[in-house]
Amino acid sequence: MEVTQLHRSSRVAAALAIASALVLSGCAVSTNPDGDTTVLKVAASAAVTTWNPVTSFSTEALYMGNVYETLIWANPEGAGFSPGLAETWEASEDGLTWTFNIREGATFHDGEPVTAEAVKLSIEAAATKGGASFIWAPLDSVEATDEYTAVFNLKYPAPLDLIAASTYGAWIVSPAALAAVEADDSYFESGKDAGSGPYTVDGYTPGSSVVLKRYDAHWNQDALPYYSIVDVAITPDAVTAQQMLTSGEVDLATTLPLENIDSVANSMGATVRTSNSPFNFVALLNTTRPPLDNPLVRQALSYAVPYDDIIDVGAAGYGTQSRAAVPKGIFPYSESTPLYTQDLDKARDLLAQAGHEGGGFDLVLTYASENAAEARFVPLIKDAFEQIGVNVEVRGELFNQQWENAKADPATAQDIFVVYYWPTYSDAGSDNLWSLFHSSDVPFFNLSYWKNEQFDTLIDDAAVLAGSDRAASQAKYEEAMELLVDQAPALFLYDVQAILVTPSNLNVGQFNENYPFTTFFGPISPAS
Repeated sequence: MEVTQLHRSSRVAAALAIASALVLSGCAVSTNPDGDTTVLKVAASAAVTTWNPVTSFSTEALYMGNVYETLIWANPEGAGFSPGLAETWEASEDGLTWTFNIREGATFHDGEPVTAEAVKLSIEAAATKGGASFIWAPLDSVEATDEYTAVFNLKYPAPLDLIAASTYGAWIVSPAALAAVEADDSYFESGKDAGSGPYTVDGYTPGSSVVLKRYDAHWNQDALPYYSIVDVAITPDAVTAQQMLTSGEVDLATTLPLENIDSVANSMGATVRTSNSPFNFVALLNTTRPPLDNPLVRQALSYAVPYDDIIDVGAAGYGTQSRAAVPKGIFPYSESTPLYTQDLDKARDLLAQAGHEGGGFDLVLTYASENAAEARFVPLIKDAFEQIGVNVEVRGELFNQQWENAKADPATAQDIFVVYYWPTYSDAGSDNLWSLFHSSDVPFFNLSYWKNEQFDTLIDDAAVLAGSDRAASQAKYEEAMELLVDQAPALFLYDVQAILVTPSNLNVGQFNENYPFTTFFGPISPAS
């Protein structure tokens, strides 16, 4: 059986949109048991490309998670799931049938009840017309077996809990709005919403502002949002956002210049909080031609990398060394996955074993010139490699050009491709590991061009087991990650940490790396 994998070319555009941004997302502002009228003013870099929750696949995710809800929510740090519009759910033993019991009493903002039929229509729309429709590749059909029971039938076992909790392509939408957009493609674009979440869209000025209003009829009456109004000024420039924050024009900024984090916090008497994020830097090695076709050479380069210095320079210290390109907190991350540490003597010894004593060869490294972090840290790789006798020519290219050059012909492509990557939803097995390293005659993001039958088998088997036996899937993935580190088709650099400057007068909840582009202004589950 061939498992359809989750790819999309729009990752390229999204990468450019956030490559140099510091993103504050996934946080939850404290709830308000007294229902006081309060306003939160926010400077956010997130523009709106569409208000259609089905086709949405960009930065408007910041707002979508407040207006719409998924069946279930993925918890931070890999701590399972919390109920959303589904109170309970279960999978069959073979992983082919998933049943979601929809909570009674939840309503859409148009007043209509959330039912299994609404779930069916929403998921069918997402699977056929969604911006992230590929996440539903395992889906065969959805049935509303009664008013509040939705049954998902799969073509092959898949981790439907992870898919149903996606920040893209899994929102449950009012049937009336789904019908309206069929008649008028632009139905949503004035700022209409059709969700069931704790906020409604109360105002929208394209490119300028979004105003969210608390939905007081939300089903979670025990944890309504603290803020009755969230007034967001769309502020693409991080320096401008900083000025707005420090002057008191806004209460919270989602994007600040990385180099100014500490000084801003100190000047405001605020604290700096860090959390996991799914964003990851990896340097893919061209394994199709000498000398990088030799695993010993690739291991030598892996030992030469100054990982700590790269994190200090590229991320101002706000990062953690990567484990096989699977970000911390995202399935199937494992602390048991080995790490390389800089050891120049070991690197020189491995080069000698490979027949390259003293180095003596040249490599070309490309990176996205618009990515400020990459521009800062790639010179450190060049300098470290020179210490083992390897000369590196560094080329900064606009990402689209870097991408096109790498896709054209491995024989004439770069030797090292530095890339900023993240999974579409909380499954770095079927995304990061598969997309970056699975063999393919026409690779999507496997720009190391690496092919390893043992690795392919392990992650293919793990992907199938993820839907029926998560522990067995984890074990397969861990074996695959150990093999990946040993064969070293890439340099695993660092996971970016999410950073939040928290003013003392705000009570902000935990960042959720599963929703990296969403800032939650209210509760996302009864457990929040």
